[in-house]
Amino acid sequence: MKILVVDDERLLVKGIKFNLENEGYQVEAAYDGKTAVELARTGNFDLIILDLMMPEIDGLEACMQIREFSNVPIIMLTARSEDTDKIIGFECGADDYITKPFNILELKARIRAMLRRAGSSPQAKQPTHLTVGDLTLDTEQRVALRDGKVVELTAKEYDLIELLMKNPRRVYSRDNLMNVVWGYSYAGDYRTVDVHIRRLREKLEKNPAEPEHILTKWGVGYYFKG
Repeated sequence: MKILVVDDERLLVKGIKFNLENEGYQVEAAYDGKTAVELARTGNFDLIILDLMMPEIDGLEACMQIREFSNVPIIMLTARSEDTDKIIGFECGADDYITKPFNILELKARIRAMLRRAGSSPQAKQPTHLTVGDLTLDTEQRVALRDGKVVELTAKEYDLIELLMKNPRRVYSRDNLMNVVWGYSYAGDYRTVDVHIRRLREKLEKNPAEPEHILTKWGVGYYFKG
């Protein structure tokens, strides 16, 4: 597995790189947003760890530029813990968010969870299509289609819609979704789920304001209606 670590704190990058390489990952480093985008375009990475505050271009702009050509899982790394910053990060295409200072064991756990969901297990290699109305998921290629046209989803957006489509009419609370899709709890920061649901509706529903498939059971959670 190949990971790109991007942060202008060189000692921090060195520490992350050392720990991840000890886990068997192949790690490349960048120290500004512009270089990160260039490497992401050509490096064929399995995951990117991207700092928010950097020279040249910041992490948010770098994330948006990467999303123009890649759905690689992105973990946003930042010293700012405000909820608004997290939501902006998700809006820009980040899949996860971890605040400095952090425990390297937590970072490793989040990386494993994200790669496990974004990767291909033997079962995932079996050609499988889920089709409901105008929506289709190719679970072998991890691709979503609407009216036969590919819809660009981030890794977490895909994981979320696949779970919902595989379990139609089952209502998932935000806590359920955090644990199943993200692989751990955000300790109550469930707006992460709301942001991803809204983005899925914008991408997959004909009218996001009146969704036909990705529905809310008020006071309980979200579910998929076939």
